[in-house]
Amino acid sequence: MGTAVGGDKAVPRYVQIANEIVQQIRAGVLKPGDMVPSESELVDRYGVSGGTIRKAMVEVRASGLVETRHGKGSIVKDRPPVRHRSSDRFRRSLRQGGKAAYLAESEQSGASAKVSVLYIGPMEAPEDAARRLGVPGGTQVLARRRLYFRNGTPVETATSYLPWDVVKEIPELFAENPGGGGIYARLEEHGHEFAEFVETLQARPASKAEASELALSPGAPLVHLIREARTTEGLVVEVCDTLMAADQFVFEYRIPAAD
Repeated sequence: MGTAVGGDKAVPRYVQIANEIVQQIRAGVLKPGDMVPSESELVDRYGVSGGTIRKAMVEVRASGLVETRHGKGSIVKDRPPVRHRSSDRFRRSLRQGGKAAYLAESEQSGASAKVSVLYIGPMEAPEDAARRLGVPGGTQVLARRRLYFRNGTPVETATSYLPWDVVKEIPELFAENPGGGGIYARLEEHGHEFAEFVETLQARPASKAEASELALSPGAPLVHLIREARTTEGLVVEVCDTLMAADQFVFEYRIPAAD
């Protein structure tokens, strides 16, 4: 009973069971506050040994979706989604108040937020980012890669690509913490006034590496969001390539009914 049979025979049985439990949580079959079935119940349900179930529960706990309480078993955590208000999340007043968009949104949802900086430094611009920035592919840009956590669980990765000619005179953009209001506040302080932010969204399944980074099951739904930050002079001074756990965000847009 150690591995699956049929088309998934390369996947250990405990991994299959863990993935099924995780999907039940993400689909709302197991709701926040619900107890995960006990080891004996899972043994009966899946017809496997207790050792297999214990290995499966190690994987489930690693997802960050449950917490184990001594003497009580595992309980599903409360993970209300962040409301992603794209119509007003980049208001200048928020930046001037010292709040970057993600931290402000998390605060409004009542969640604790943390940002882990994975990389800051020069990088050759990927083709799509280069095209959006209006520079040749492979041009050196400043890359800032971050991993965002909510209530201790990773929910989003983002990599910003900024033109080197724009950022080379802004030392704060090379620091882990660029200061209150984030990188947009620093750019505006140096004369790059924003006119608009253009976002493109696409839903797709997570790759194995992406799922691992965001504590998801392989193939879980992601939202791939790419944002262009455009100035009043018509320049794109940042392209932000973001991957978001689809069940962790609600997207809200306000669209004027203009002539």
